[in-house]
Amino acid sequence: MTQQMKANKLFLGNCRLTRLIIISMKCDPLNPLAIVIVFLSSTVCLYGGSDGLHLSAEPVFEDFPFVTNSMITSWIISAFIIVFIRLLVGVPQIVPTKGQLIIESVVDGIRNIIEPIVGKKVFFPSFWLLIGLFIFIIIQNWSGLLPGVGTIGYGHMNGDQFVVSKALIRPGNADINMTFGLALVANVSWLYFILKYAGPKLIIKDLFGNKADKKEVHIIMFGILSVIFVLVGFIEILSIVFRPISLSFRLFGNVFGGESLLHSMFNLVPQLSWILPVPFYFMEVLIGLVQALVFTLLVAVYIGLICNHEEEDH
Repeated sequence: MTQQMKANKLFLGNCRLTRLIIISMKCDPLNPLAIVIVFLSSTVCLYGGSDGLHLSAEPVFEDFPFVTNSMITSWIISAFIIVFIRLLVGVPQIVPTKGQLIIESVVDGIRNIIEPIVGKKVFFPSFWLLIGLFIFIIIQNWSGLLPGVGTIGYGHMNGDQFVVSKALIRPGNADINMTFGLALVANVSWLYFILKYAGPKLIIKDLFGNKADKKEVHIIMFGILSVIFVLVGFIEILSIVFRPISLSFRLFGNVFGGESLLHSMFNLVPQLSWILPVPFYFMEVLIGLVQALVFTLLVAVYIGLICNHEEEDH
């Protein structure tokens, strides 16, 4: 086999440390600590076989250049969520099964966070969007930490090591197109909810209306404040236009930065490459959760700022 043919081989990852740990743990293969060590070591070792995360997603198939490696990850995640929940819940019952109880506990926990923000009137119509965004984003964020994501693909030989230069699977939220698509869906849904449940009159009042109380403010000051609030309304419209950009770049920057950080930590001190990235790995788990919560809560706040006014007045 020629060197060029070797460079086109599909790299599936090979970690000598992982194999040694598995052999040493044969006496107790189901030990949770052993499983965690094997999982983390395999992830860390696979990062060493990668050429780093590229800024943009790459086409996977020559005949279908519009299909990128981040899209494949997103399809896999979507299928996983659907199949996992269907298998866990099965047919919903009045007396919940263990799987149904797990899902209901997660849904109830997210409901307790979101309902006070969006209000009871809009909670049920918007809940499908908010919980869908949270679950999809958090699994997408964590998917980049799995062994093989970003490290299975085509590349070239660098000494005795095969370096992946074109990954077949890429973290979905490390692609700006994915995060921008999520932000667009969230903002279009926000527009639908406020038009349906608040109405144009309340929207205009919220954007340009004078928030001061006529009884407590002098008539001249009230007039001045009216002009100020109109100007502030135009600034608010400008901020609404830029919401998809801020939402998408915040999520993309954190995920892409985390992936790049893990790769940098692996190559920083080659002698400690088997352990140095592990603390940052746990940090990325936390950041993935926080970013999913931030994205979801911001969308909930946007909805509640306009649709939750009447309930606050009462």
